[in-house]
Amino acid sequence: MKSKTKIKLTNDDIRKIFKNADLGIVECSKELGDGEYNAVYEVQTEMGDFVLKVAPYDSTNILTYERDLMRSEVYWYAKMRTNTNINTPQVYYKDFSHNIFPSDYFIMEKVKGVPLNKLTLKKEDKIHIKKELAKITANLHSVTNDSFGYIQNELYADWYCAFKSMVQNLIEDCKRVNKNTNNGEKLLSYIETYKNLLKNVSCSLVNFDMWDANVIYDNTNGKVNITLIDPERSFWGDPIFDFGCLEMMSFSLDKKTTTIKAYNDFAKTQISCTNEEQIRYAFSLGYLGLIQEAEKYYRYTLKSFGWHRNVVMSKVLYKNAFSVLENGKK
Repeated sequence: MKSKTKIKLTNDDIRKIFKNADLGIVECSKELGDGEYNAVYEVQTEMGDFVLKVAPYDSTNILTYERDLMRSEVYWYAKMRTNTNINTPQVYYKDFSHNIFPSDYFIMEKVKGVPLNKLTLKKEDKIHIKKELAKITANLHSVTNDSFGYIQNELYADWYCAFKSMVQNLIEDCKRVNKNTNNGEKLLSYIETYKNLLKNVSCSLVNFDMWDANVIYDNTNGKVNITLIDPERSFWGDPIFDFGCLEMMSFSLDKKTTTIKAYNDFAKTQISCTNEEQIRYAFSLGYLGLIQEAEKYYRYTLKSFGWHRNVVMSKVLYKNAFSVLENGKK
């Protein structure tokens, strides 16, 4: 998809990058167009097939939490490979020096398979994938930390302070492009309403971007393998925030029955769909709505599909979030 943040590389740029990485002479390359933030290229050399990801230029206008996002991605890949048994691509080379190319980039393994959003699957396969993603999510949440927030911004002692800062940053991002967000301010007020609840949340690795496009599915010889890619939007925070991407179109936590049952089979901490859990889940919807509201100003134009998709989805997310947060006060 077209985006203001994605940059174009020439064939010469790619050849220089791979020569510097000592990963062979480039035989062919092509741009992969699904991403909406980084530039992504599939590259073939005599040493194999690779994926090259290149961050926006430093001068690009981006959201606060997107600063140093590529360095964050490499960090989270390492965290997952070290602390879980989740399939992720191997990162072969990274360069944040800007000596060879004037932006951050890294080169990783090209994994076998197809993104879920490009597949038509049978009902039983879809159910199997839901259960596998729930298992993967439980595995992610087994990785814990003492501080909350985005590693590329600031970490805090509790989830209330971290989440408040995350929301405030997005509100300020809107203001930087001369836009106000009434819904963002409303979400911020609810954070104060539920301050004590948020202060008691445990801290886990939260992916927060496990959409179908970031899940690679491979079924070679009847053996199913699922690989997670693009973990750069991960943070240390409330594990319940990951449920927004699971059974995505079920906006009520208690409707995600297949996912929750499978998750509870593997998770150390069970999800029971209590009132407090549903309030925390509502915050995840509101936060995602605010991200989609803010990012359209930075990535898209009024005529682009991404702009209109974000407008529609943010409205839906805010509506579902505020319904729960308002009722929870009573």
